[in-house]
Amino acid sequence: MSGLKVLVIDDSKTIRRTAETLLKKAGCEVLTAVDGFEALSVIAESEPDIIFVDIMMPRLDGYQTCALIKRNTSFKNTPVIMLSSKDGLFDRARGRIVGSEEYLTKPFTRDELLGAIENHVRRTA
Repeated sequence: MSGLKVLVIDDSKTIRRTAETLLKKAGCEVLTAVDGFEALSVIAESEPDIIFVDIMMPRLDGYQTCALIKRNTSFKNTPVIMLSSKDGLFDRARGRIVGSEEYLTKPFTRDELLGAIENHVRRTA
């Protein structure tokens, strides 16, 4: 995982900080954004290898953010993993419809976070 560029989009400072700490310990370069609007400029500038996006955010929610990422030809193959405290079938299905590769329920564990990266980096490598 060393050198992988990971973007974490979440309006919760605690979640961003937790994910950043876990990912940096695994050797990842971590970028963060507080909402979908900020994330779109970070994605365009830094081209992350994988993106974690919270569903419930102000301005642009995670579904809208994921859909915008997947519509962009430059980033349509970048894995997007939804993060949510909701664990319903509807939420998971909606995540798939907008193009997310996986759905993690908060609070996530270190193994779940790193496992999601391994699943999708392996597929694209």
